[in-house]
Amino acid sequence: MLRSGGTISLPSTDTHPLAGRTLLQIIPELEAGGAERTAVDIAAGLTEVGARALVATEGGRLVAELQAKGGVWLPFPAAAKNPIAMALNVRKLVALCRREGVELVHARSRAPAWVALAASRALKLPFVTTYHGSYNARSVVKNHYNSVMARGDVVIANSHYTADLIRARHPFARDRIRVVNRGTDFSAFAPSVVGPERVSTLRRSWGVEPHQRIVLLPGRLTGWKGQKVLIEAARLMRDGGDADTAFILAGDAQGRDGYVRELDEAIARAGLEGRVRRVGHCTDMPAALLSAAVVAVPSTDPEAFGRVAVEAQAMGVPVVVSDLGAVPETVLAPPQVAPQERTGWRVPPGDAPALAKALGEALSLRPSARDMLASRARLHVERHFSLPAMVNDTLDVYCALLGR
Repeated sequence: MLRSGGTISLPSTDTHPLAGRTLLQIIPELEAGGAERTAVDIAAGLTEVGARALVATEGGRLVAELQAKGGVWLPFPAAAKNPIAMALNVRKLVALCRREGVELVHARSRAPAWVALAASRALKLPFVTTYHGSYNARSVVKNHYNSVMARGDVVIANSHYTADLIRARHPFARDRIRVVNRGTDFSAFAPSVVGPERVSTLRRSWGVEPHQRIVLLPGRLTGWKGQKVLIEAARLMRDGGDADTAFILAGDAQGRDGYVRELDEAIARAGLEGRVRRVGHCTDMPAALLSAAVVAVPSTDPEAFGRVAVEAQAMGVPVVVSDLGAVPETVLAPPQVAPQERTGWRVPPGDAPALAKALGEALSLRPSARDMLASRARLHVERHFSLPAMVNDTLDVYCALLGR
């Protein structure tokens, strides 16, 4: 079993059913993101029980961490979406699996999942998928494309919301769904392990003055993450008298230059230059969260899980989130619970005045109330969203398919 800190405690790797087995995950890239982080975490868990953990991917900033944790990077054009390239990838993946002695394939994204499905069926290998997102399903063609994520021998849903979505869109998968909540490493996301120098370094790099409080929105720069909603909330708070809050947008543009220009224009129109800042990708998320007075997750489309909200609660930071998708599973708030049992705030998506009001309430908490909120939030996420639970549940899926 995994210890609460995220490591595996076994008298010998030979005692685990997966010891000596070779398993492959396939994902387009190993950049920042929930699916990518999960792939690395599962590879680390496999390695710790004595399995060979292969990841076929084009590369990315998490490759070094994957390798440091014992996983094996197999360079593979997994991001290809061209039908001809995907057909060629089937042959490449079949050859790779034969060469490496792969015994199970786990796909974490749609285009490589179609490739992995064909290769797995050709080789008669167990095939697992994880349904990581809510995915646009506005047409029959798009829904069919998405359906590959429901074609695994086991279909892992990262939340109960996602499981319900799969049942509604792909009824044929109903009996093969297994809910495995996204897990957080609470040994890394803990206030006690983040030194003040890490927080100070980030604040200086962001240009935040010592007296300023931070409202942090971590997430890639894309419309549905709600950056424009936060900018409008910042304007409302400024107009309402808030003078000492900095609003930090931390995340990659990932090539969305047009959207970045729209954000900069919205900031300029609101007269918020210097108060709302884009700071790019952040490599030290525990310190980033601890630097914040409040974390905002104002998504306008449903989050399939909501990793940032869990990590913020683990760090004891008040969180304000949009009330849709899997959020009710990760952040407790009225009317779901009594006010004294809340672990954060939930507001209607796209509602800047409601967001501004909730941010103001969170910023005005007295120290004792903030401490009590932090304790409740940490306990809530530790009970339900731990990394060891996610790894153990996923490895149980593998064991069942491979035969213990």
